[in-house]
Amino acid sequence: MFGTIDEAKFELLIETCALINSNYTDARTLLSQIIESSTRLVGAEAGSLVLHDAKTNKLRFAIAIGPKKDELFNAVIDREEGIVGWVAQQGQSLIVNDPLHDPRFSPSIANAVNFPAKSIMAVPMTVKGALVGVIEVVNKSKGRYFTDEDLRWLEIFALQAAIAVENARFLQKTSAELAYLSEKALKGEGWHNLVFASRTITEKLELIDRIAPSDASVLILGESGVGKELFAERLHLKSRRAEKPFIRVNCAALPESLLESELFGHVKGAFTDAYQDRKGRFELADGGTIFLDEIAELPLRLQAKLLRVIQQKSFEKVGSSETTSVDVRVIAATNRDLDAMVEKQEFRSDLYYRLNVLPLTIPPLRERKEDIPVLASHFLSLASREMNRTLTGFSDGAMESMLSYAWPGNVRELENAVERAAVMTLDTVVSAADLMLGGKTEDVEDYKGRSLKEAITAFKTHFLRKSLEGNGWNQTETAKALDIQRTYLSRLIKELSIAQSKE
Repeated sequence: MFGTIDEAKFELLIETCALINSNYTDARTLLSQIIESSTRLVGAEAGSLVLHDAKTNKLRFAIAIGPKKDELFNAVIDREEGIVGWVAQQGQSLIVNDPLHDPRFSPSIANAVNFPAKSIMAVPMTVKGALVGVIEVVNKSKGRYFTDEDLRWLEIFALQAAIAVENARFLQKTSAELAYLSEKALKGEGWHNLVFASRTITEKLELIDRIAPSDASVLILGESGVGKELFAERLHLKSRRAEKPFIRVNCAALPESLLESELFGHVKGAFTDAYQDRKGRFELADGGTIFLDEIAELPLRLQAKLLRVIQQKSFEKVGSSETTSVDVRVIAATNRDLDAMVEKQEFRSDLYYRLNVLPLTIPPLRERKEDIPVLASHFLSLASREMNRTLTGFSDGAMESMLSYAWPGNVRELENAVERAAVMTLDTVVSAADLMLGGKTEDVEDYKGRSLKEAITAFKTHFLRKSLEGNGWNQTETAKALDIQRTYLSRLIKELSIAQSKE
């Protein structure tokens, strides 16, 4: 990349990268540090940092340094305008040592600034392929011209600067979210609040309050999607272990070859790729609670080891003969019939009886229909916040549809249905057609044989692709047509890996 490395520039690069990545709280100071460091790095007389506004697809001069910094501050241009716009649009760096005769040079910007530009260098700032902004530096000192080496130094710095800007944005968003959650916590709603209106759930919570102080194992039973994990969390938060860890393990999500190591840890050299000692989930949960979801999927070989942990509070890590002792309360959950599995010898009876000391059965959503309106409103509110849309509620037909539907996927299915409707609806009120319960439209592919999550993902992908195609793959126009924020659409496109077909 470089011939002989300029040690002074290298040290300056390290120094400035450390500086900008240590200041995320003051956005304006961060931007100032970025552009000041850029001009120092390449010896420029002036410079500006232009940020991309994904909502409007415009470019805004967020900060500038040099004689005409005030004229540039907060100026907004089209993404295709000028040298900066070309760099933003093409995603390529550029050196222009004769800007007045370059077709990409914008006379309107030059006239507004009234600053003689003899040479310009601009570099895009991107994170994971998404445009953050552009760093532009103007006029190398002592009348010289920018070189390819200058460009490479600035490109390296721009990578770090883009990450710093995105981290600052993320911190700002997270701070706002934490403030929102803290407000909920002050109201007694907790971090993962249970939303309900039925007497049935009230009784279950009263039972949890009674059994939470005990250290006895709890077995939570219920269909898939009823929210068993939330009840497990409630048990932990109400127990004397509330200040200690709450460790979640999905026994079905981990392959059998890794499950033992994940649960109990391993020592260095225990197997291939075991390069160092590792703590397992039980050791991480010491003093607190471990939640074993889908416990019925635990292999028989590991059921014996789990039984010993419950009985003796000790185990051996994979590859070790030394005994590790832990103080952990076990909460397990399943949607399967463990009695039948015990009869078929698919689940150890002694483990079943140890887990089933305090059983807690969560009823399906169809048996507590009073919860449907409040849950649906809750999920709609979350979707509204996520998409920055105004969604005021459900039509009478939509509510009747939800109340009459059997909800085989329970609360999880309801959440997905409301989220889908929030994307689909063209109004502020969700209709029965938007919910699409128990059926499909002509534009939706056959989802037979897929899990609910897979079906929702497939629907979103299909729907968004059709919308993008209908708007010529223009994200701004598509977002307007769907009445959602362009940033939300852009994130969905990335999450669902939607790409324009090449003809």
